[in-house]
Amino acid sequence: MKPALSAKNAFLAQNESAKSEFNHESDIYAFVTQRCQLVDHTLKNQWQHLGLNDYPIALIAVGGYGRGELHPQSDVDLLFLVNNKLCLEGEHKVGEFITFLWDAGLEIGHSVRTIAETLEQGVNDITIATNLLEARLLCGPQALFLQLYSRIRTDDFWPSSEFYLAKRQEQVDRHARANAFDLEPNIKSCPGGLRDIQTIAWVAMRYFDAAKLEDLVSYHFLEPLELEELLQCQGFLWQLRFALHLIAGRDENRLLFDLQPQVAGLMGYVDGTQLAVEKMMKQYYQTVRRVLELNQMLLQLFKQATLSHTNILEITPIDSDFQRRGKLIETLSPQLFMQPEQIMILFLHAAKNINIQGVFAPTLRNLRQARDAFTTPLMAIPACRKVFMEILRHPQGISALSLMHKHGIMSAYLPAWKKIEGQMQFDLFHAYTVDEHTHRLLLNIERFSQPDQKMEFPLGSVIINQLPKKGLLVLAAIFHDIAKGRGGDHSQLGSKDAIEFCQLHDMNSHDGRLVAWLVENHLLMSITAQRRDISDPDVIAHFADKVRTATHLSYLYCLTVADMCATNDKLWNNWKGALLRDLYFLTQRVLARGKEKPVDIRARVREHQAKAKKELLRRGIQEQELDKLWQRFNADYFIKHQPNQLSWHAEAILKHKQDEPLVMLSKHSTRGGTELFIYNSDKPKLFVSVMAILDNKNVCVNDATILITKDKFVIDTFIIIERDGSPITHLPRIQSIKKALIKALNNQSPKLPKFRKLSRRMKHFKVPTQVSFPPSPRNDTSMMELITLDSPGLLAKLGDVLFRCKINVRAAKISTIGERAEDFFLLQTTEGGKLSDRQKTELQASLVRMLTPK
Repeated sequence: MKPALSAKNAFLAQNESAKSEFNHESDIYAFVTQRCQLVDHTLKNQWQHLGLNDYPIALIAVGGYGRGELHPQSDVDLLFLVNNKLCLEGEHKVGEFITFLWDAGLEIGHSVRTIAETLEQGVNDITIATNLLEARLLCGPQALFLQLYSRIRTDDFWPSSEFYLAKRQEQVDRHARANAFDLEPNIKSCPGGLRDIQTIAWVAMRYFDAAKLEDLVSYHFLEPLELEELLQCQGFLWQLRFALHLIAGRDENRLLFDLQPQVAGLMGYVDGTQLAVEKMMKQYYQTVRRVLELNQMLLQLFKQATLSHTNILEITPIDSDFQRRGKLIETLSPQLFMQPEQIMILFLHAAKNINIQGVFAPTLRNLRQARDAFTTPLMAIPACRKVFMEILRHPQGISALSLMHKHGIMSAYLPAWKKIEGQMQFDLFHAYTVDEHTHRLLLNIERFSQPDQKMEFPLGSVIINQLPKKGLLVLAAIFHDIAKGRGGDHSQLGSKDAIEFCQLHDMNSHDGRLVAWLVENHLLMSITAQRRDISDPDVIAHFADKVRTATHLSYLYCLTVADMCATNDKLWNNWKGALLRDLYFLTQRVLARGKEKPVDIRARVREHQAKAKKELLRRGIQEQELDKLWQRFNADYFIKHQPNQLSWHAEAILKHKQDEPLVMLSKHSTRGGTELFIYNSDKPKLFVSVMAILDNKNVCVNDATILITKDKFVIDTFIIIERDGSPITHLPRIQSIKKALIKALNNQSPKLPKFRKLSRRMKHFKVPTQVSFPPSPRNDTSMMELITLDSPGLLAKLGDVLFRCKINVRAAKISTIGERAEDFFLLQTTEGGKLSDRQKTELQASLVRMLTPK
């Protein structure tokens, strides 16, 4: 057997052995060391076999390999250090050596340099300089290696202060490119990842000339417990990375969705109340939060110790216990936090003083020590409760709550918060852990009050200043998801928690009931807006009955918008914003009118017709022609459309040839989307044809109103948007969609086309198809809710099933919740009535059959 193949088999065998032996209790340090030792042994044997010891070349391990840490698929970084340019024979031997390593299946990063070239490259590149700090001799002349080793430790090769500044900026740039709480985090480079631990080690080791993290305790840079915590965090992240490499079979550092369940299984997590993958990711997010805090504190301490940074920070007294040093708050006594209420007072000062943006590192060290020593929740202490309520009531209280969250004091105060720290849901909708989502919700509430946010939140910026007590909204935000992960309805469980909290904090019963109601109903407004037909007066009346008062409505609107924006940055769009605004104003009018004056449907029809007719007559449309047209339309049409839509539709229809399909896309945004209007004689599979074309054009459908005239013409209105949530405005794009739709509508025998394949991110998600039929408010229609995987061509496939079951769509609300489609339809039989129980059963079976992945 060839030596390279033998070596490759040895590496593969080690991987297989590791996979069978590895679990979350394994000594990960032994695993990465064993991998490094096998690579060392292989390299040294081949070096000797090729006779490279006869040449003036030092083989040096650098980077992670230099540290003696190798994961199954990690790069092996090598420096071939030479005195002078190699002879041809030496170059040939080095080439043979590198080829052998490639053939053995190793990923090699290598360079051949003299000492002068190495130093020059290191001075000009912080990454190369960092790799050299961890250089380790493998083979060749020790004297040559020591020359380099001594030169890179001189003051003129990256002085420690410059090295710190460069690594700090490198970290800032890296953090700007990623989020610590990404759904598919990079274990190495994301904030709080392995790079952040290494950065701490690199800057301190450069300054102290230490060989490893453990040495930093003797230099009093690290406290023993801080070292223990860092090593615990590093050990867990190493376990994740090691398992990830074994599962992926490549140098993969991203915890991709399709790999997460397999990694969780290899790590020993099992499904229970939570999925195994959710348990693993919870520990990951908790770990990166700890690393982030340690990284911030230790780098600030290093800056203080080495750069005399604190000498130039202006000191401003706050009171007898605290002062502000620059933008950081500092205690005057290291023992201050022995009085727990002083911890809360620190954050109260942060609320009162907008210049305070963080905690000074020595104070943070004291705060961490006090926090970790607590045995009872801070809210059990009356003095702490008093200060917390002051924070809650302060206009800038959210800034203090944000800082409390950052440093683990929300968990120390509120035990229920600790349970949601790092809690994630394995889906594409919830982009953040529960605690981070709630934190972002709080920040969104704060944004409502900021003048520069009026364009993004025009209604919220008005309502927020009209709320009787903003603190009640903040409290509802804290509790709205606090019961997630416990099993059961988190809204009801959270409402119960909120009541108990309000009682403990001596809040009056009225305020407590309002907070509890908001928590229990925090999903009510978003569900009504996105899944119900808010042009239906009965829907608005039902919603108004649940809301009860204008005050409840205002609080609920602010909570809903802040919640939706904080769930996933990519899913909020103008369409959703417009729906919520419309629902707010429609409900406000009902509440102001009172129940004694219900909506008069006929009056609504007459009002819309009169406004539209006035505009159409002004444009030269003959009244007789208009009346003749509108006599063909049912009352529903005039209720479900605004006067400007009625006039736009009527003018186009009257000027259009009746034997051709009429397809129009509005020039102006409708509820944040683009209105697509289709007028055509009714024909088989019309809905299917339209949905197939829109899917093929990569267009999202948000809303559909599908009506038929008395003489069997369809008048369909769709609200469509681009995949990024923006309206469709580009003229060539509009023309392309229109052309394709007209062609499809002229096709007498349409068939389902081939649809796009599921994306990589979607393939791993399993969403069982659920079909339910809630009670319909009307006697001639049936409501259907469909929950299924958001797969390409979904609406066209659904339309095809409905056609075969002889059922028509009359209205639709389309919601995409990450990987889930949660759609609402108003259905009618082809005879114009509601569905029978038998038809519902057949439809349900057909949809499950069609939409279940083969």
